[in-house]
Amino acid sequence: MTAVVTGKEDVVSNSALYGGYSGATSRDQARTLFSQTMGYVALAAALFAGGAYLGRDLSYGLGFVWFIAAFACLIAMNFAVRRYQQLTAFLLCACGVLTHLALVPALAYYAGTNPQALWSAGGATALFIAGFGAAGYATRRDLSAIARICFFALIALIVFGIVLIFVRIPHGDLIYSVIGLVIFAGFTMFDFQRLRRSEDIRAAPLLAASIFLDVLNVFLFFLRIFARSN
Repeated sequence: MTAVVTGKEDVVSNSALYGGYSGATSRDQARTLFSQTMGYVALAAALFAGGAYLGRDLSYGLGFVWFIAAFACLIAMNFAVRRYQQLTAFLLCACGVLTHLALVPALAYYAGTNPQALWSAGGATALFIAGFGAAGYATRRDLSAIARICFFALIALIVFGIVLIFVRIPHGDLIYSVIGLVIFAGFTMFDFQRLRRSEDIRAAPLLAASIFLDVLNVFLFFLRIFARSN
């Protein structure tokens, strides 16, 4: 159920992926970039929520198709970011809608059987992102090394998740979710640090995509934990 992100290492090791956006910015540039990026995040989140109506009658079987389409949008964003910012923003919005279409059957199930888990996961996610995002934005230490570690840890977590499908491990689902939260704590700090250090406004949609996916993954991990506890 978790929409994991597997392209973070490219962000760390290949600055061309984001158009070489690095270095210090002026205060006005930083404020503009921050406001635009968070505006895009809010828009993607709103479209994600609005996708509930569009996907209310969808089946689980189509989820994989929508995930592939959302991933294709993320890849296309990397090619469009340098010249077509409006197209990049459109692809971000499409990713928000497609991601929700992929997840709406599961979310509808929780809404009908355990709505408290959804509310608890939402509140915990807001506090989690606010806390680790602020820490990443404020820290002066380069977090690239942490992002690399998190990337490889994410690959290991995916493998662990596959093992859990076939092998029953005591409290395996809880272990999976807690490790996932630790990994995305690192990614969240790294993405917010990149938001502070980036100097080109064209980076806003891609930075927003990374932060949106951080939020989404954290929400899903918390949802697994709260649904399990209930």
